[in-house]
Amino acid sequence: MTATLVAKDLAAGHGDRTLFADLDLVVAPGDVIGLVGVNGAGKSTLLRLLAGLDTPEAGTLRLSPPTATVGHLPQEPERREGETVRDFLARRTGVAAAQLALDAATQALVDGAPGADDAYATGLDRWLDLGGADLDERAEEVAASLGLTIGLDQPMTGLSGGQAARAGLASLLLSRYDVFLLDEPTNDLDLDGLDRLESFVTGLRAGTVVISHDREFLTRTVTKVLELDLAQQQIKLFGGGYAAYLEERETARRHAREEYDEYADKKASLEGRAQMQRGWMDKGVRNARRKSTDGDKIGRNMRSEASEKQAAKARQTQRMIERLDVVEEPRKEWELRMEIAAAPRSGAVVSTMRQATVRRGDFTFGPVSLQIDWADRVAITGANGSGKSTLLAAMLGRLPLDAGDSALGPGVVVGEVDQARGLFYGAETLLDAFSAAVPETEPAEVRTLLAKFGLKADHVRRPATTLSPGERTRAALALLQGRGVNLLVLDEPTNHLDLPAIEQLESALDSYEGTLLLVTHDRRMLDAVHVTRRVLVEDGQVTEV
Repeated sequence: MTATLVAKDLAAGHGDRTLFADLDLVVAPGDVIGLVGVNGAGKSTLLRLLAGLDTPEAGTLRLSPPTATVGHLPQEPERREGETVRDFLARRTGVAAAQLALDAATQALVDGAPGADDAYATGLDRWLDLGGADLDERAEEVAASLGLTIGLDQPMTGLSGGQAARAGLASLLLSRYDVFLLDEPTNDLDLDGLDRLESFVTGLRAGTVVISHDREFLTRTVTKVLELDLAQQQIKLFGGGYAAYLEERETARRHAREEYDEYADKKASLEGRAQMQRGWMDKGVRNARRKSTDGDKIGRNMRSEASEKQAAKARQTQRMIERLDVVEEPRKEWELRMEIAAAPRSGAVVSTMRQATVRRGDFTFGPVSLQIDWADRVAITGANGSGKSTLLAAMLGRLPLDAGDSALGPGVVVGEVDQARGLFYGAETLLDAFSAAVPETEPAEVRTLLAKFGLKADHVRRPATTLSPGERTRAALALLQGRGVNLLVLDEPTNHLDLPAIEQLESALDSYEGTLLLVTHDRRMLDAVHVTRRVLVEDGQVTEV
């Protein structure tokens, strides 16, 4: 079924802050619309509104035909206790809900309830359209093709991070919605997963709206870009792909600044002229009064006429100012200015691993022998589940070894952004969690530092666990600036970061002089960040490439 989703005059806010208003959008079959904007601009909020999960403050949504299905896949797939992989796939594809509705319609048909025939027919059509008839067979095939070799009756909560990422991708590849709303689908995917996702999205006939901070993915997939410009409080739809959007946006911003500068210069010039004319007029009036007793009637008249002429000119200039088309000054966007504080350099050898081996069930990591030296800048790549995070955990001493040994060198001070951003998952406030990590820093300084990363008063008082994924990532990056490090460990640092923050992180890494271990599947970041070594992890084995 082909379907069109139409949003008209949508508005949404957060507390007393307006996120967007008067938003119009048409998602037609074949559209792939990239939804972009800084963290906090309302992208995920808009996606939930389009999915019908939340109610807008104003505006309407229309789905044509009304029986079409809309699939919303959030950026953090919920892993429910006791839910198997098979059940997870059924829930994420919409088949589980369709099955419940069909079962209820079947029972109503058996009971002879009024209208049961129509309800059953509608329920059956939806279940079939979503792929319920052959979901189990397709699930086994897709899971195998993604290397998800565990049984589908295993609990989701028992999966590793890499396995969970593959299960999330499988749920998307198995989906048969009429409209797709994808919130950060690229997070945690390896290069093979990204290729599969790109092929899936570009091959869809269904209309799609996607939020992603993966610049390469956006470049390869989207046909239009909807920008939620928080700074200017504007909503703009750009035709063409992502590269065209970047060029058009830059041109539009330059023209907006030029138009404002021209307006401001003209207004300032006219105001200066009007002020000068008023000054001349006032001077003429004073002179006329001072010389009013000299009996020179002709002189008095001439001075009076001159003053009137200056007053008329001043009024004319004021009217010219009032007739100017007002051009609002483009608001200056908030920018993350990130630095990575440096600790005194460590010893010449930062980390050594000798025949290090870790066994986790059927998976064996190693034996690995690896040495990291001072100022090495190492890119670590490999498929999900290959052992990259195990390598980092073993290297940093967080994971006991089953054989061999691993040690950090003298003077090593570790700064880490891990995949889970685990430091900010507790019930304590963000301020307390952050302060505990930098005990020598005054609370006022902590607040100032967090504010530089876009985390204001309403963030620092909240329980850390209520922060969004992007906010937790910003807090982790702020910590790198709040305490000196000389071994920087970044495990998928671009997950949940907005595009300006990613670019700032890349810039900060350019000026960082310590040792760097970088795990990322962000293809643009791998090109942008200077590295001196590349390490490939495959099936628990580590090789230098």
